[in-house]
Amino acid sequence: MPETTVPVATLASTSTPASSSASVSSSASSPKARGAARISLGALQIVLGLFYALASALPKLIAHPSAAEAFDKLGWGSTGMYLIGALELAGGLALLVPLLSSVAAVALGALMVGAFVVNVTVIHGPYVATPLILILPLALIAWARRGHTTELVRWVRRRV
Repeated sequence: MPETTVPVATLASTSTPASSSASVSSSASSPKARGAARISLGALQIVLGLFYALASALPKLIAHPSAAEAFDKLGWGSTGMYLIGALELAGGLALLVPLLSSVAAVALGALMVGAFVVNVTVIHGPYVATPLILILPLALIAWARRGHTTELVRWVRRRV
């Protein structure tokens, strides 16, 4: 049985405290755990990408009456509705592109901060907390995929 699967209590009785803590930390970052985390993060990106593209952007882009009414209430009209819809569609699709995922998550997070402020100050609707709830997984994606931002910057610099 490999050392990383031995319970901590067993390790503590047979080894020094330093080696038992090393064993615990190595089991927490095992290839299996990293693979599961990577798959979970990818699934989260797909779900959020589809949510932004289909459930959030599409009603705005097809001028669904509920979306049109909300933007009329804001005084932004159809131009604002189509602009926000286009930004959400672009962000949702960019979440699905590995190189763009971190930047897309940051951009959508900024959009959600704006949506929260508008919901609190103008709309006062029942879904005030929705943008805040969406910021959490976006922040996780932005942080976990931050290496992609570095790759993107290198790629852009090579092209310029």
